[in-house]
Amino acid sequence: MKLLVTGNCGFIGQNFVRLYRGQHQIIGFDMLGYAHDPNAVDLCDTYPEPLCRLRSMPDMPTDFDAVIHFAAESHVDNSIASPGPFISSNIGGTFQVLEFVREHNIPRLLHISTDEVYGDLEVNDPPFSDYYQMKPSSPYSASKAAADMLVMAYHRTYGLNTTIVRPCNNYGPYQYKEKFIPVIVSNALKDNEIPLYGTGLNIREWMFVEDNCRGIMAALKNGKGGEIYNLGSGAEITNKDLIHMILDIMDKPLSLIKHVEDRKGHDKRYALDSSKSYNELNWKPQISLSEGIQKTVDWYIKNDNYWG
Repeated sequence: MKLLVTGNCGFIGQNFVRLYRGQHQIIGFDMLGYAHDPNAVDLCDTYPEPLCRLRSMPDMPTDFDAVIHFAAESHVDNSIASPGPFISSNIGGTFQVLEFVREHNIPRLLHISTDEVYGDLEVNDPPFSDYYQMKPSSPYSASKAAADMLVMAYHRTYGLNTTIVRPCNNYGPYQYKEKFIPVIVSNALKDNEIPLYGTGLNIREWMFVEDNCRGIMAALKNGKGGEIYNLGSGAEITNKDLIHMILDIMDKPLSLIKHVEDRKGHDKRYALDSSKSYNELNWKPQISLSEGIQKTVDWYIKNDNYWG
């Protein structure tokens, strides 16, 4: 296939390109913002532009078999401090992608969303199904929920062949240093304090990034137009226990942990019911949390210069 991948220099986007560039022709479109990886630019032909220019590039190909839309501002703390860029990028950028697909009759659009659009759960609540009402908590998750609604509206109004995937938290190589697991590993490598919000009992579901990329490709090939697919691993763990796991792997003391003031609107728990994806997409995650964290820590240790 000939694929347009937006956000190809970000964390999940570049892992997708690394996994599939030998099998498909991939063209990237990335604004090369503060969190981009310069090493990812040359993994495929890349247009270094913001999404607002997608439809006005004179040399931009249009004969794509599909568009995979990863590009987004994604750091929750940044969205709380300055929500404007999230509204512009995540909602306005998705609009530009949808119009590009519509104007050029591109057969397929796969939109990468997030489990955070659902809001949060109590500890004993059943996991979110893909039919669960969206109740976003932060400007980031609200902007992603709005983007999802645009995608759904373009499917219904214009007949675009769109599919949405909502992955759980991803981790693995090439993740930008501001994120939770890179902060833990990079600080532990330097024997620096590791910040932990509040009690540390907030629960997240984690998936190794390559498993997520395989799920995204499965959704592209097997997903139905107009449908939403949760991509989850079932591996839930508290933030506190995850830090303990990583420090144990790295043989570092728990005394590095420093409790800090909790994040505003901090969601208690995310968990996904991914049975629809398992049944319809012919996909399931293959890498356990313990194996994936070990792989990730090993990579960070070998590439500690990556974080600067």
